[in-house]
Amino acid sequence: MITLSLLHPVKGIPVQNWTFEPQAKIRVGRSSQNDVVLYSAVVSRHHLEIRRNGLAWELINLGANGTYVNGQRIAKMTAEDGMVVRLASSGPQIQIWISRDKQKQQAHKIPVDLPAAPTPKSPISQQEKVITQETISHPDTESR
Repeated sequence: MITLSLLHPVKGIPVQNWTFEPQAKIRVGRSSQNDVVLYSAVVSRHHLEIRRNGLAWELINLGANGTYVNGQRIAKMTAEDGMVVRLASSGPQIQIWISRDKQKQQAHKIPVDLPAAPTPKSPISQQEKVITQETISHPDTESR
């Protein structure tokens, strides 16, 4: 699930939210054909596409005025939970919330049954070797 929050231009708090269940792509722009419609003169008819790519989401700029993350214009980038995207250099800001479904994450984990590792023999220390060798080769022990 992914949620897009339109942020208030001054306060930076969400004023409208759109939540989408997993789907291939989400389109943002001025046109009524988009999933998220924003009425702003600086927003293109088809401004931003958010596309599912495996477990990640990609942001793809489609707008003539650009899409910005942290003040940098982007063409395409991977979305991160909580990131803020600005449509055009002075346009509306959208915060992206990515919810990871635990069941889907578990489905991608493959359990592996590995045989138990053999119990290693306790190594004989160098000191024990020396003591054993000395005991065996000591002349007093041979005469007894």
